[in-house]
Amino acid sequence: MIETPSYADALRILGCKDSRLAKVIGFAAAAARTGWALAGGGQLTAGLADMRKAIVDYGEDIVRRLPELRTGVDRHTRTQRLAAAHTVIVISAYFEALGEAKLPFTLEQLERGDRISHGVPTHERYARLMAGLLLDRLPTPEPHLPYAETRLAVERAYLRMSEAVAAYVSGLAVWDELTVDDQLLLPRMLAEGPPAHALRIYDEDYRSLALDSHELVVRSLVTEQPSPATALSRVAWLLAELAPPRVGDRPMIHLARMAANALDQPLLLAGKLPEDVSLPLLGEGYLTPRCRVAELTREAAPSLRAWWEEQRLLPDPEAFLVGHLTSLRATQAPLLVLGEPGSGKTKLTEVLGARLARSEFLPIRVELGGVAPRAGVTEQIEQAIQAVLAEEVRYADLVTAAEGALPVILLDGLDELVQGGVNRYDYLEQVQEFQRREAGLGRPAAVIVTSRTVVADRIRFPEGLLALQLQPFEDDQVRQWLDIWDQANRALLARRDLKPLPAEAALAHGEMARQPLLLLLLALYDAGSNALQRATPGPLKRARLYEVLLRDYTERETGGARRVQIDQELVLLGTVALSMLARGRQVITDEALNRDLPALCRGGEDDDPDEDEDRAGWARKATERFFFVRRNGHAFLHATFGEFLVAWLTMYALRDFDRRRRQAGDEPLALVQSVDDDLLYAVISHSCLAEHGPTVGFILELLDELPGAVRARCAELLAGLLRRSLHERRRRHFTGFRPVRHPLTRRLAAYSANLTLLIVAASEEPVAVSSILPGPDYLERWSALTHLWRGELGEEGWIGLTAALSAHRVIEGGGEGGVEGGREDVMLGAAETGGMGDVVAAVATGHTPRHRRLLDLLLRALGEGRGLPYRDRVAILEELLRTVADRSPAMHRALGAMWTEEGADHAGLRPLLRLMLADPADRRGTWEQLVKAGIPETVLWDLHQTAGSPPEHHRPD
Repeated sequence: MIETPSYADALRILGCKDSRLAKVIGFAAAAARTGWALAGGGQLTAGLADMRKAIVDYGEDIVRRLPELRTGVDRHTRTQRLAAAHTVIVISAYFEALGEAKLPFTLEQLERGDRISHGVPTHERYARLMAGLLLDRLPTPEPHLPYAETRLAVERAYLRMSEAVAAYVSGLAVWDELTVDDQLLLPRMLAEGPPAHALRIYDEDYRSLALDSHELVVRSLVTEQPSPATALSRVAWLLAELAPPRVGDRPMIHLARMAANALDQPLLLAGKLPEDVSLPLLGEGYLTPRCRVAELTREAAPSLRAWWEEQRLLPDPEAFLVGHLTSLRATQAPLLVLGEPGSGKTKLTEVLGARLARSEFLPIRVELGGVAPRAGVTEQIEQAIQAVLAEEVRYADLVTAAEGALPVILLDGLDELVQGGVNRYDYLEQVQEFQRREAGLGRPAAVIVTSRTVVADRIRFPEGLLALQLQPFEDDQVRQWLDIWDQANRALLARRDLKPLPAEAALAHGEMARQPLLLLLLALYDAGSNALQRATPGPLKRARLYEVLLRDYTERETGGARRVQIDQELVLLGTVALSMLARGRQVITDEALNRDLPALCRGGEDDDPDEDEDRAGWARKATERFFFVRRNGHAFLHATFGEFLVAWLTMYALRDFDRRRRQAGDEPLALVQSVDDDLLYAVISHSCLAEHGPTVGFILELLDELPGAVRARCAELLAGLLRRSLHERRRRHFTGFRPVRHPLTRRLAAYSANLTLLIVAASEEPVAVSSILPGPDYLERWSALTHLWRGELGEEGWIGLTAALSAHRVIEGGGEGGVEGGREDVMLGAAETGGMGDVVAAVATGHTPRHRRLLDLLLRALGEGRGLPYRDRVAILEELLRTVADRSPAMHRALGAMWTEEGADHAGLRPLLRLMLADPADRRGTWEQLVKAGIPETVLWDLHQTAGSPPEHHRPD
């Protein structure tokens, strides 16, 4: 939860000068240092009746003076004062209602009596009461919560206050004067009377507060459905209502603000725009997305679409964004924006930055793909500032120059860090720590982070993290965007007797028309010859759309080149994408391209590096296309272009191998010397294709376009390559293509893993390991392969592989319920399974069938809900850990699920956790996976107090 102000905090923030209430501030400060018992509660000499009058009077004064409190201060101070004013009216309403409640005593009667009642000094009881009423944090309105939920939270706070008053009264002398019936009824009277009346008073005061506070008005707008808008235009209007636009900024700040203003740029900034279409401007063509919102906890599953379908839909995302940036939460925890590839995450940061640029905020946009991935948050921000201002500027100096404008850090592309092999799973916690540190230095900052939804299960969520998920377009949004496209291109297309893409033709392509980027690509492709408006066999698949768009654009740019020439152009683009994938980066330099492109596109090692041809021209030739943008180097217009091109190049290499193998036919030489796989090896031996899930999806779609006989032949050829993949090859071509210098074992691991992925993808039925690794030792050979993959592919490669390559163990001809007498095998590509991680642990370990059977039982009990007693499951886990040393993803999930189970025996699980962490070789990875599975990090820390030190970056603060 975020830190909201208590009543004592509110008095300090608002500068209360009332002497009676000032004592409360002193009491709160002392209580924070020493606890309430030593905080000088005896100095709170005023009685409850006097305190009520002071609190009610101050509440009325604050509502009256709110316009004065909001003027002449910076954005963050106004946010703090508004939250403090809300806290004041919450408490004021309760005390007013308490004084008017029909009780068997008056508040004045509570002040008389003995100094010591029922063995406890009266002043101590009074201090306890004040601590309960005035020191607890209270609810505050938030834009993602309807007013009804805030009101419900206030009501719960009132009930707690009534319980505290009841406990206070029961220890006073007046209690003994009450009848037995009054004593029995008093808790109920306090629970039903003051809270209900206080809520009515609170409603009135809240409305009065909202009249003078546009921030609260904005938060109430979140639940209303606005009229359609473009480019977050209502954000600008709502911000202008909060404060007038800033003018006369210092030169450095002016440059930063101007750099954020991208609304007059085309919707896509590319190296070379198509000449026969007009891209709408960002300020015209960006549609405000629909969003869902949720607060992420350890139980959240934000990587799953089904989980998001149950979360709250925001009717007005623009009001939410303004409300969030003017809330306490904005400077205490980052806002995470999730979306599918092409959903508009990057454009959201560009447009929001532009809208904030002329307001009381200072937007600083950071493309995480273009900064040092291992650098700290502050260093990454300063690198982005340097790229904008063309000079080194300290972040602190920039904020100081902003003179009170609230920095809004827009960190775009967290998935590039998570999938880049730098292990930044705790990046959001580092961002929150950056916010805490900056707030402590008097420089509070709001932070918004974007990421692909699919990697959300690899991120650790800090407390209080709020997340948005960008939703696909609805039909009305598709129509609205195509109307904008129509206005921009109708006249241009009419010159070629063409028409803009109509909504019906686009919507026929289903989900593809509902992602902003894909809708734009559909419109661009159709602008070539109105192909989508003519009769077609059916909706385009995503891979087909990317290929026809690339081919169509390349054909027009080259004046109608033949297919072979277009393929050469696509190979060039594919090599750029492959160089990025191998490096784990989405930005590449001219130097790297001028080295990599000729090495793969011209044959590699047989080339003379001193040829007359200018090697420096390769990068220019490749990146002048429409599909590239510049970001301190070269990047694809969107990451999915690179992911598709790697898939296309892989299929090109596979088709090349198949073609040459068929040409060899039954020639005598072919019988003794196999056709080389050098091109395929050069393409897929640098990294696991499954590191980026869309690449595998594109490969599947491209393979689906091949006839069944061709796919079967390719699967057979690939199986032959897999069986020989680890054998020595004395000579290969393309050896000059080395984007990253990996050890030979790493390349062999990537090659064999990718061959296995391609075999399964090309096969129409599940593939048995015994069929691709024939022989009596097929399970041992499978075990050797999987151990090689686990040890060499790195965390991202391994995680991607276990997610993409589904597998399960089968027993053929075994006895009932066991494996005795049966033949054990592994089936790859079975649709009903969701990953191979458990099979790697169960089969690849090389241990006995009995141990594998134990793991099967455990997985079945946990995954299918079958009722094994808790104690039996603990015993199964213990045997697996002690005899098999299993530390698979299944084991992490099992321990996490059992730890969080209701009534869990934590003491029984602690020895198992200690066993999991006993192996120093992978202690860091095990630690991280256990935390992600739900084991509290403090528990792991306690276990290590006697066994050794945990990884350094896991030490709790």
